[in-house]
This record gives sequence, structure tokens and C-alpha cells, in this order.
Amino acid sequence: MSHSPQREQLLEQLLTRAEQVLARFEASLPPLTPAPDWQAAVAFRWRKTQGRGWLQPVRQPHPIRLADLDTIDDQKARIVANTRQFVAGQPANNVLLTGARGCGKSSLVKAVLNEYAADGLRLIEVDKADLVDLADIVDLLDGRPERFVIFCDDLSFEAGETAYKALKSVLDGSVAAPPANVLIYATSNRRHLMPEYFSENLETTRVDDEIHPGEATEEKISLSERFGLWISFYPFSQDDYLAVVGRWARHFGIADAVIAAHERDALNWALSRGSRSGRVAWQYARDLAGRSASKLNGQLPGAGL
Repeated sequence: MSHSPQREQLLEQLLTRAEQVLARFEASLPPLTPAPDWQAAVAFRWRKTQGRGWLQPVRQPHPIRLADLDTIDDQKARIVANTRQFVAGQPANNVLLTGARGCGKSSLVKAVLNEYAADGLRLIEVDKADLVDLADIVDLLDGRPERFVIFCDDLSFEAGETAYKALKSVLDGSVAAPPANVLIYATSNRRHLMPEYFSENLETTRVDDEIHPGEATEEKISLSERFGLWISFYPFSQDDYLAVVGRWARHFGIADAVIAAHERDALNWALSRGSRSGRVAWQYARDLAGRSASKLNGQLPGAGL
């Protein structure tokens, strides 16, 4: 039975229309996420696009080494011992690094990666907003020969947030045992990762209509207790701060005589920042190196260096 030209034209229009609709539908779908390229890097970031996550290789990890970190020898020894056990396939703990800002918490984790990457250590950085994906991330790592540290930097939770429950589950609260090749290292300025209030110390006081406010407090503390190793950091003394300034200044090629002549300037820099820390020392050393280079190049005559 032959088709009339009108019917054939209508059929072609319908097919064209269907193809256009299908193309729009496919364009609205989340893109396929690439499989992890484990040979591309030793550090990865968890990224998400339209609800789908994947591991993005970090092509140039921070080069800081353990030898670069001064005045935190005890903290360094504890995390190194734990990480050495981990890469050797021995029992090791999840680690919570807490305390003063800028005193080396994050740098210590990065330095540990550089120290043990050749032994199979890998690092995966996960933002707080993506903690709900922790179970999916762990599934990707299960069975791999490498040893993975999931790194959560500057971690804290405000009242009312529930993302911490995903972290609790992975740490020690799921029906599935965590893989032996995965640990979590987290840094925070809060020891218990959540805000604490004076009212929570009063068991008999009504707090936000909570019948048993003490139990609510225990719920908050239970998260930090799931980290087997707590490492605390403290503000630098003046001598420690100046020692770190000197180390980084020498790293930038500044002569000892110039460093000594600028101790008061370094202290004023810290005073203006309201903190004596490794981060502030690094920032001052960079500034001093920049001013020194500019003076040598004749750009800042009389700069006072």
C-alpha cells in the first residue's frame, strides 16, 4: 500500500520533532562522571555536577614537607606514627586536629601525604557540603590497594545542621564496617565540631523545648569522640613565631642579618593581624622577601630594608 506524499511529509515532521525532543531530554540529563584515574595524582577532590560526584585529580599538590613545620614537633610525631601504621596495613585511628587557627593543622596533613605518597598513601579532599556523599566515596575506595585519607578541612557544624550524621555513620555508626584502607583526617577550630552554649551545662534548664538538654549535648560530643586520635594545637609564643618567620625568610633567600633587623617589624605584623601563628609568619616572610627583591631591583629605594 503506497503512502501519499502528504502522509510521508507528516511522518518526517513527526520523526524530526521526536528527535528534537529526545535531544533536549538528553541535554537535561546529568553528564556521565568519569571513572577515577588513580594513576593521575596522589591527591583528589570530590566534585559534583548536577547531583553527580566524581574524583578530580589534583595535578599539583601543595609541596610542603614535614621538615618545613617548626614548633609542632609533638603533634607531628603523633600524626606521623598513626599514618605510618596506616600505610603499613596496621590498625590506625581517624584523626581530629583542633585548636588555634593558622598553627599548622592543614599543613601537617598535606605534609604527611607528601611523606608517604610513595608508600601508597592517597588523599581525598571533601568539602563539608559534600559529606552526605561520604558513603558513595568510601564505596569507590573499597578494595583498592592504596591507603586513602579522606581530608575534611576547617570542619564545623552549626546548630540545626544534620550533615554531621553522614560523617558519624562513616566514622563508626553504620551497619557496614568501614574499609581498612580508609581513614578520615579532619581539622577544626572547635574541639567538638559544634557550637556549645552555657545553657547546655544546665541539665534542668529548658533549652529550646528540649526535655533532656543533657542528652542533646551528648549527641554533639559523640561526633568528636568517634575520632580515635585528638591532636591539639596552641597559639605560638613570641619566640616560636620569630623562629618560624626566620625559617620561611631563609627559604626565600633572606640573609640572617636582615631577618634579625626586622624582628620588631615581624612582631608588629602579627599584632596587626591579632595572631602569632605559622600562617602569619609565612605571610610576613613573603612580604619581606617581596620588599627585599623590589629594593634590589631598584623599585623601592629607601624602603627601609
